[in-house]
Amino acid sequence: MGTVRRILRLVPVLAVICGVLCLVVATGSGARAASGLDTAAAALREGPVYVDPRARDVLSQAEADTLAGRIEKADRPVFVAVLPDTAEFPAATLLQDLRTKVGITGVYAVALGDRFDAGADPAVMSRDSVENLAGAVRRSDPGDPAAMVTGFVDQALPQTGGHAPASWGDGSVGVGTGGGTGVLVALGLLVLVGGGGAVLVSRRAKRRREEQDRARLDELRPVVDEDITAFGEELSRIGFDPGGATADDAMREDYTRALDAYDTAKTAMDRAHAPGDVRQVSQALEEGRFALATLEARIEGGPLPERRPPCFFDPRHGPSVQDVPWTPDGGGAERTVPVCAADAARLEDGLEPMARQVDTPRGPRPYWEAGPAYAPWAQGYFGGGMLPGILVGTLLGGSLGGPYAYGGAPPDDQGGDYSGADFDPGDFGGGLGGGFGDGGGFGDGGGFGGN
Repeated sequence: MGTVRRILRLVPVLAVICGVLCLVVATGSGARAASGLDTAAAALREGPVYVDPRARDVLSQAEADTLAGRIEKADRPVFVAVLPDTAEFPAATLLQDLRTKVGITGVYAVALGDRFDAGADPAVMSRDSVENLAGAVRRSDPGDPAAMVTGFVDQALPQTGGHAPASWGDGSVGVGTGGGTGVLVALGLLVLVGGGGAVLVSRRAKRRREEQDRARLDELRPVVDEDITAFGEELSRIGFDPGGATADDAMREDYTRALDAYDTAKTAMDRAHAPGDVRQVSQALEEGRFALATLEARIEGGPLPERRPPCFFDPRHGPSVQDVPWTPDGGGAERTVPVCAADAARLEDGLEPMARQVDTPRGPRPYWEAGPAYAPWAQGYFGGGMLPGILVGTLLGGSLGGPYAYGGAPPDDQGGDYSGADFDPGDFGGGLGGGFGDGGGFGDGGGFGGN
């Protein structure tokens, strides 16, 4: 036993020795073997923006710091690399290779010389969204890589799901500029492992994730609380007396279901710790509103309602009564959505539906234009099957195209996680098949290798 203790006491010392040896080796032939892409990838694991020293005339240090600050404040996994147009960075495979070497799910924006393109994992942004955004900035600022990069980031941040990677730490290292970053990181990791630092890193990452969850939940809370309050008012309005002379067992059963749903929604919201927990609230409210609609039909002696999804435009309207064609403002394909009787009549008269408005940085907007933060809330009402079809082309719809959109975690919690090289290049939006060399991007001759 004493021998084991002596060995354990030597572990930190051995780790430091190994770190020093690695530093000596790396500063010799090993450092010379590192490629520019390896350096860029190592820097992006530590911060959101990397500017190759040979491309500092494209994006200055001050501009890079400002851009990194915006990304870190938004807490989104958006990675930016500004690189020289040299043979060291092959255009045809640049996006795919950079994503592979960084190994973190996210949105990747790359300026190569005076050209620009971007790619994204579908868990954080749909392929259509990233291609449209990249194409838009190329057409707006052709030949101006700094403007294309900053313009893309400004538009992409509100539409990106997920969270910033824990490896970015507290934001003290935001911009990489090349040099010995990879060596210092390797040495630091060895020392941390030897001294028990890995545990501290894990705890810090856990605390950071909890803080992010609380912030996103606070963003959703006003909308969810409004839903719960509105349902409570509906319960009071109907004024059902279970002991009344006209009450029967079926009515009492409906009323009990509605009350239980109300209590479940309130309890679930009180216990919620992360945005994904909100789905339980909206699921309970959807169940309760159908029970209430059934009770009201029994009281009035009318036909019982069909079990349908809630009104798309505002789930507080209750169960839908029919499906109607609808096209979002600003264009997009026509799609069929479930609506309540009041919204169906308004659409038939050529009026705008009574859409649910939520607060956004651009002011009150319909919830489907508010982005991925509202995905768990919408999933609880509409389930996972119909949402992609009715939300395609909207900001919220862009966050629902990934493979985890309706799984154990909501889209807002998927980006920023380490996945290594485990991703499908064909699904990595941007370019054509994840590359730039064949005129990728939006199909307009843009992207690396186009023009």
